[in-house]
Amino acid sequence: MTFRRAAHPPPEQNALVNAQHRATGSSPSASPSPTSQHGQPEQHGQPAPLIIRTAGDVNRVLGLYGSQGTKTKAIILLALGGIFMDAYDFSSIAFGITAIKAEFGLNGFMTGFVNAAIMIGAVAGAVFGGYLVDRFGRYKLFMADMVFFVVAAVGCALAWDAWSLIGFRFIMGIGVGLDLPVAMAFLAEFSKLAGRGNRSQRVNAWSPAWYIATGTGYLIVLIVFLLLPMEQHAILWRIVVGFGAVPALIVLLVRRRYMAESPQWLADNGDVSSAVDIMRSHHALDVVYEAPEAQQGRAGRARWANFAELFSPRYRKRTILALCVSVFSTFGYNAVAYGTPLIITTLFHQGPLVTIMASLIINLCFGALGGLLGMSIVNRFGTRAVTGTGFAIQAAALIVLAAVGIPAGGLVVVSIAMLAAFIFAQAGGPGANLMNYATLSYPSRLRGIGVGFNQAVLRTFSIVSLIAFPMLAASLSTGVFWIVACAPLAGAIAVALIRWDPTGVDVDAEDRAAA
Repeated sequence: MTFRRAAHPPPEQNALVNAQHRATGSSPSASPSPTSQHGQPEQHGQPAPLIIRTAGDVNRVLGLYGSQGTKTKAIILLALGGIFMDAYDFSSIAFGITAIKAEFGLNGFMTGFVNAAIMIGAVAGAVFGGYLVDRFGRYKLFMADMVFFVVAAVGCALAWDAWSLIGFRFIMGIGVGLDLPVAMAFLAEFSKLAGRGNRSQRVNAWSPAWYIATGTGYLIVLIVFLLLPMEQHAILWRIVVGFGAVPALIVLLVRRRYMAESPQWLADNGDVSSAVDIMRSHHALDVVYEAPEAQQGRAGRARWANFAELFSPRYRKRTILALCVSVFSTFGYNAVAYGTPLIITTLFHQGPLVTIMASLIINLCFGALGGLLGMSIVNRFGTRAVTGTGFAIQAAALIVLAAVGIPAGGLVVVSIAMLAAFIFAQAGGPGANLMNYATLSYPSRLRGIGVGFNQAVLRTFSIVSLIAFPMLAASLSTGVFWIVACAPLAGAIAVALIRWDPTGVDVDAEDRAAA
């Protein structure tokens, strides 16, 4: 499929022009568009190749047309495959934490520390990964991070004591921290700005991918649980965690065939010619590079000082809102989603089979469906409205759980339904859109650092919640839900107070207009 000029601008083009106009405060004519080859009109109905001269041309063409080739679709799937691995490795140990606690004789603090070790690694990985992906490109980091997953999954499966398990979980977390900034950058930069398959939808696709991975983990738990003799159930967690190395190896091998650097990153770093080559080979766009008459300045490589720009006047409110959505969302998610087996087993007093089945259905059905719904409605209602609604539903579900207390009889179904409602709202609301805020609030040159910083703060709070929740649950029982409910309430207030919605805004055009 080739890049074609339409006699009348398609709806996506109108949306792009309007978004650029809103972002820059300029008229559409103030932003020059790429021209057909030699500036000549199309002859005899044959579309002329589009001339690309500058990074701004690259941004506008990608914003209008995104990707039209199978190779780029493969890149999108591979980016989501990385997120699948992130989620699987985060959640695969959740069901086995009770067996791990018994096997290694862990107290409440050490149980939480085993859970939190992956988050500690993710903080380090996110800080350095966000910087490295902006400085050295998306491709190199994308190719490297799966190695961490393979090594860590095998190491966790063979862990000989609590500290070795913590160590390998830390390595696993580094892989997750490296992967998320680069995956988000690829999802955004290989997509168009408006229309079907746009940046907001594709970035939001991380949410159903996450819950499908989590549900897959519980499905594997169920299969192994039913196949293993009862006396061998103590090693169930080792099999499930170790299995994570298999899809990681597959993704690693397939990535080598399809991956390419982001054209937007190449252009922003002065290599417009290579960006055009990838637009032809991977985006299936009929574009030609023509050196500009005046030498274009080369964009500066990412520096550690760029972290401070996240709090500059232009980006300060966006950064604060992105952090609020991430922190308040993750606090409740870690308590409920990671704690689902603990909640059902300990607080609801249910057996292992009910725990596995409930966790599987909650994540694979309600989580995945919520994520898909969030993707489908974000363009219509906007990131801000969907996020605020999700927070409100979560708060209501947690208040019901707190009011019910330890359920008995039919109230068990009500309580599990409230867990499902919480996950459904998380997957379609703040859980999905926290990445929209963190990824699409910044231009390409700050995207990795923006996502990395957001993830580092998010994971820091995750560490606190993962360590604190088992102890709070042990002392407060179902009263812990009153405390957890404060998080989505605070998130809803933050979204209401800070009026920023990244849906459909061309932040790269905004950045160039302000330069």
